[in-house]
Amino acid sequence: MQNQFQLEQNSSPSEGNREDVEGYRVVFSIIPCFIFLYINCVMLYTLRSKPVFRETSRYLLLYNLLLAETLQMVLSQLMLLLAYGLVFMTRLVCLLVLIPTIITTVTSPFSLAVMSLERYVAVCFPLRYASIVTVPTTYGAIAVVWAISIANMLIRVIMLTTLDARPFGQFMGVNCAKSNIFQLKIFSEFESGFVCAEFVSVGLIIILSYVGVMVAAKAASIDKVSANKASKTVLLHMIQLSLSLSSTFYINQ
Repeated sequence: MQNQFQLEQNSSPSEGNREDVEGYRVVFSIIPCFIFLYINCVMLYTLRSKPVFRETSRYLLLYNLLLAETLQMVLSQLMLLLAYGLVFMTRLVCLLVLIPTIITTVTSPFSLAVMSLERYVAVCFPLRYASIVTVPTTYGAIAVVWAISIANMLIRVIMLTTLDARPFGQFMGVNCAKSNIFQLKIFSEFESGFVCAEFVSVGLIIILSYVGVMVAAKAASIDKVSANKASKTVLLHMIQLSLSLSSTFYINQ
């Protein structure tokens, strides 16, 4: 009996230290997130506050990317707080939380591809840029990006309702996470196939756009300052895509 009491005394400090470490992790992950959220919200407000930003395709695409990433950041932090607070829910409620999270995750890489194409057209086809890249075509490209993301999520939901026999009203005894909702092997295979196709296609678009801009920068008839700025912008999109790819692979582990 005495030995058991001593074991409990010895184990309680370690458990307390573990909870403190987890608490520090949550705090140190939330504080930078709120800083970036504030910066994103200021940029989103600025991009909608002036007509020149609302009527320029480049800034419309930037607004769309910032909006998707801001929503993704808010939802990821919400899920982190729910997991840390041990808030359990039904499968239906968890699915409703996951739907916008997955949609915004898919939207960001395709938005980078569209932004790279816009810079490519601006440098390589300056005389036709005004007729190709208009506000309606920009909204059309944004609609296609969101349609692809929603279609991807719709396929997942159809597969879930068809292949998974568990009722949506079932109370989950674990945290709300994508791996706890989409548990069947077919979902991981679909995820791997879609992610590979997404990043390969977006990577090719960005690389070809960068090569096209660099080739055009050597031409005498092209504004070299504008071409250099465009090449740096496309290169930045490639870095953003690499970061998105690494975070996606980390989440899917």
